[in-house]
Amino acid sequence: MDLSHIDIVGAVFQFIAFLFAISVHESAHAWTANRCGDPTARMLGRITLNPVKHIDPVGTVVMPLIAMFTNFPVIGWAKPTPVDPRNFKHQVADDILTSVAGPISNFLVASCAVAIMLVIAVTSSEGHALVTSMPRSYHLGIVNAGSSSFLVPGTHFLYTLMLINIVLAVFNLIPVPPLDGSHVLRHFLPDSIRRAYDTMGIFGLLALVYLGGRLLDRLIDPPLSFFDGILTRI
Repeated sequence: MDLSHIDIVGAVFQFIAFLFAISVHESAHAWTANRCGDPTARMLGRITLNPVKHIDPVGTVVMPLIAMFTNFPVIGWAKPTPVDPRNFKHQVADDILTSVAGPISNFLVASCAVAIMLVIAVTSSEGHALVTSMPRSYHLGIVNAGSSSFLVPGTHFLYTLMLINIVLAVFNLIPVPPLDGSHVLRHFLPDSIRRAYDTMGIFGLLALVYLGGRLLDRLIDPPLSFFDGILTRI
């Protein structure tokens, strides 16, 4: 199999997994907000896995395409889910619940991907070899091209889906505005500090993306190692 073809397939898998991950993430925000009393996102059709409803031109199209053509992992963001906390029955608790619903949904998707890989591993000797070696081969950029079995692209995609959902969940839990984690932390800050904290906005996010590479790696490594450990110890 041609290496350039493998790279293209990997990039396509990442983009598909990314679109699904952000759709689940934003839908979870919208669904939870609606359950808590705020119908804003539901009325705008945001409780859906249709990625078109969640696309941000820069974050969902331009940034992932740049990443694909520069051999970086697919990164980006979706159009924020509109939430009006004034509609919540319990403003603080419901705002926190709505905020963490997105990352929790991504961890659930990652867990489902792992569960499917476990089924593949215990029902097929070839699948077992593919699944247990996937964490190492994926991060080394090695794809088993010695087989025409659908299990090769299947396990590759499932691992990509797991990885991207973990990254998206962990990244959004960082308490830097406007990420989901900031909606949790802000409720525990004094009013004067909260006002300054909320104004960080996109500047804090850009600083995190461009200057916090090592921090991101350290935050993502524990959950990724946990899921990898499940796959390699079957």
